[in-house]
Amino acid sequence: MNNGYYEGAMELKADLVKFMQDITRIPSLSGQESAVIRRIQTEMERLGYDEVMVDPMGNLLGRIGNGPRVIAIDGHVDVVDVGDESLWERDPFSGDIEDGILYGRGASDMKGGVASSVYAGALLKRTGLPDDITLYVTATVQEEDCDGLCWQYIVNEDGLRPDLVVIAEPTSLRIYRGQRGRMEMEVHTSGISCHGSAPERGENAVYKMAGIIGDIEKLNDRLPPRDPLGKGSITISEIRSTSPSLCAVADGCTIHLDRRLTVAETEETSVAEILALPSVQATNATVSVPDYDVASHTGLSYPMRKYYPTWEMAENDPAIELARTAYEEAFGESPEMGFWTFSTNGVATAGIHGIPTIGFGPGHERFAHAPNEQTEVEHLVRSTAFYAAFVHTFAKNPGVEKP
Repeated sequence: MNNGYYEGAMELKADLVKFMQDITRIPSLSGQESAVIRRIQTEMERLGYDEVMVDPMGNLLGRIGNGPRVIAIDGHVDVVDVGDESLWERDPFSGDIEDGILYGRGASDMKGGVASSVYAGALLKRTGLPDDITLYVTATVQEEDCDGLCWQYIVNEDGLRPDLVVIAEPTSLRIYRGQRGRMEMEVHTSGISCHGSAPERGENAVYKMAGIIGDIEKLNDRLPPRDPLGKGSITISEIRSTSPSLCAVADGCTIHLDRRLTVAETEETSVAEILALPSVQATNATVSVPDYDVASHTGLSYPMRKYYPTWEMAENDPAIELARTAYEEAFGESPEMGFWTFSTNGVATAGIHGIPTIGFGPGHERFAHAPNEQTEVEHLVRSTAFYAAFVHTFAKNPGVEKP
């Protein structure tokens, strides 16, 4: 290990791990993050952050330094529910450690990234933050329900637009440079209700939807792969209908679509694909993109269209080159590179606002949302070291700036 980053992180290991256990033990579903935000705020204040504030949406922003060049390390604090508890081998909120593995809901997605980024701030306070740098460590909310919403608020309402953002989602300690985007759509068919004893008198909206369901399955099969992010996808995640009673023909039917977007796929192209399906045209079905409009844990609602753009940083982008350099300085070896399969707050920082964004975090994607979620303690230490190294590398290279 080079330049003392790893050694410095190891000196903080005991406190880092205890903090990680503390926040893993606090349930924090989307919209219910108040308790974990308070715990992280207390830790930042104890570690000597220069400013710690919670914005009106409930995002926590910890600041160190006051230089003109701004870097942010982001981690969301909300988690998904535990699902079937019988599939867990221990309490989902135990924070137990066994054989160097820390277990609990959110351990990988993504309280590990939150803990490591908070302690990267502590490490930088010890080693000295470069004079021209301002570092923000953000603990953001509602990502699981609406990825990117928190950063829409931070940029548009808080007025914070960093020069570069590090997303601390799990990357297996690889450097990630993008992800497929995603969007949600709803397709609706209308019918005419009548008594269920004489269905020929009406028009069943569910039957109208049947052909559309088959066409969407075929559409998924023919979506083309595109380098470097691979193939987009589309699937039906929900179907529901309306009728005057359970003894009546359905007068409405709606399906909810989960559309994953690869290179060159957008909201407009994806809606157009559905509208072009023969079954949609034959039934005069409507297609819409819904809004997310759910109050945060502070009670604030900040609506956002459920379209989350694809983003990708070029392999030779200056931000990616800096990440490689920082990894080599921290660990004395070359990093592996990759992309996320799932979606992150990068849909807002990079996809909407065009802010240079990279990914690096502890844990593995395969444990996200799964029973027995876990992350390696060693990953927490290494991520802390990398973040500190990256800030110093960024400070030494003035060529990476926001557009």
